[in-house]
Amino acid sequence: MINGNVATDKEKVFIFDTTLRDGEQSPGASMNMQEKFRLAQQLVKLQVDVIEAGFPIASVGDFDCVKNIADNIRGVQVAGLARAGQKDIDRAWEALKKGENPRIHTFLATSDIHLQHKLRMSREQMLELAVASVQHAAKYTSNVEFSAEDASRSELDFVCRVFEAVIAAGATTVNFPDTTGYALPEEFGAKIAYLMENTANIHKAVVSVHCHNDLGLAVANSLAAIKAGARQVETTLNGIGERAGNTAMEEVVMALRTRADQVNVRTDIATEFIHASSRMVSSITGIMVQPNKAIVGANAFAHESGIHQDGILKERTTYEIMNPCDIGLTSGNLVLGKHSGRHALKERVKALGYDNLTDDELNRVFHRFKGLADVKKEMFDEDLEAILLDEIVRIPETYQLLSLGAMSGNKTMPTSAVKLLVEGKEVQDAGLGVGPIDSAFRTIAKLTGTTSKLLYFAVSSITGGTDAQGEVMVRVEDEGKIVIGQGADPDIITASAKAYLNALNRLVYLKKERNK
Repeated sequence: MINGNVATDKEKVFIFDTTLRDGEQSPGASMNMQEKFRLAQQLVKLQVDVIEAGFPIASVGDFDCVKNIADNIRGVQVAGLARAGQKDIDRAWEALKKGENPRIHTFLATSDIHLQHKLRMSREQMLELAVASVQHAAKYTSNVEFSAEDASRSELDFVCRVFEAVIAAGATTVNFPDTTGYALPEEFGAKIAYLMENTANIHKAVVSVHCHNDLGLAVANSLAAIKAGARQVETTLNGIGERAGNTAMEEVVMALRTRADQVNVRTDIATEFIHASSRMVSSITGIMVQPNKAIVGANAFAHESGIHQDGILKERTTYEIMNPCDIGLTSGNLVLGKHSGRHALKERVKALGYDNLTDDELNRVFHRFKGLADVKKEMFDEDLEAILLDEIVRIPETYQLLSLGAMSGNKTMPTSAVKLLVEGKEVQDAGLGVGPIDSAFRTIAKLTGTTSKLLYFAVSSITGGTDAQGEVMVRVEDEGKIVIGQGADPDIITASAKAYLNALNRLVYLKKERNK
């Protein structure tokens, strides 16, 4: 057994995680260096094989993040994305060179649509540039991946020709992306099978796939590719990514594990960290997981139907094909109270998968925990996890909430009084609004001087009960830049203010990064 996966004699499927690169391209999902590093540490615990840390030439900030991860993260290959061409590849290597078996991942489109309308080059020119780029990357490292962008809409014989040439030039992984999420599973599997049969030196490289979810088929296409011989899948946690997102890592991994009777492959993913990793991504990006999301959704292991509940009570496997514990999901039983000490908290934090907290982080979590325990009668793992994610995954706070008071009612003008710490200086004001949340947002906007526009507001409950913490997500736009903010608190108005301030802090951070 390996981490609960079956039979070590099965062929391995490598998990290439691109949450930090392609996942970050979700609207509003930008991450800072600290957030990316924290998530990279979590990916190591998950035992992914490759972390694509970013696109080094895209910006100074992206370069610094990739370099920081490559310099300090061990036990995993760190990859950097580079367009075909010496300048991109040189920049990628500069960021990656101190990493453990670093990978240069270079790409160039092969479809006639891209060649004619985007690249404006012939097939022969494309092939020449691809080979030259791989040869240049191979001067730095033997770990080179080449991706044929928009491969699923490319002429297959040409892709075979390109793959044969880049493998001969030094590529050790060749990636066949469904860039636009256009393929159907049977069709996509057949394309991979054709590549395996018609690329003379394909046995010298790992065949990889990178599927997008525009038609909701990314996972299905990835599984079809594995069945046809692909042995690397490029994924993101929670399936985040641009447009409709990417192949969800947790879904592919658990499908291969749960249906081990039908597949002769395995992964090395430590599945018990899936739930904590999903929550961390959600907190960092502010993108909430839909309740009915497979594997990690709040309803994934919930049973409301009386028939289902009766079956579960008699025998879990009547309606559950997976054990919630396999993904690190606890039952939500009461674990701690206001009289619990620091040691008990530390042990529970470790059990939830957060075993690398610094003393300062643990102190902050303990302080927040005690404050919440005084308010709530019952403390659940989800409450503690909300505190952990809020305290240990932080962006620099230009604006901090010091106090908030709100008044509302059916015969009362909604009013909020807000005190903030703005760049170290206390400021306060009060204002009116349509409701208490609107009045709080208007007052915060006045105190911070923001001209941003609130695009979206959503609220959910972290646990059950009238004393449950509320979790709020907002989407805010300013000067064409969209960010997401998230906040949690037993008081929904306070949670809303925290989410709004989190979004404003993200805007400030992005502006500073752009100026840098």
